Amino acid sequence: MRYVMLVVAFLLHFSGVMAQGPLGTWKTIDDDTQEAKSHLQLYESNGKIYGKVAKLLKSAPDKKCEKCPGERNMKPILGMVVVEGMALKGGYWQSGRILDPEKGKWYTCNFWLKDGDPNVLVVRGYIGPFFRTQYWYRVKE
Repeated sequence: MRYVMLVVAFLLHFSGVMAQGPLGTWKTIDDDTQEAKSHLQLYESNGKIYGKVAKLLKSAPDKKCEKCPGERNMKPILGMVVVEGMALKGGYWQSGRILDPEKGKWYTCNFWLKDGDPNVLVVRGYIGPFFRTQYWYRVKE
């Protein structure tokens, strides 16, 4: 009986993890200083995942995107959509793009939950064959 209860508990936990996926708020880490940099809220719209800056942790809340291209140039970073069009394919989210407001560059993007852990998101941005990987950490709401 105890074994059955453990299996049921595991399955309930695992199904909740899969349902949660990447949606929610994530703490991003600065590549250079390894300090928490911002909170990014990932949300679904029309079957794809998008992300906007929900909180700036190292910068003033009114900081503008000085290097951003096009319509985002000189707009506030807080509230800015920086992840666009991510779709679940082959077990991870892909086919979208991510903006680095500090560099003003868009990157092709993939992300996935690290080893199925619902609290760690592996985010990989690409320009051609080159890529950079970051780990984002779920913010408990």
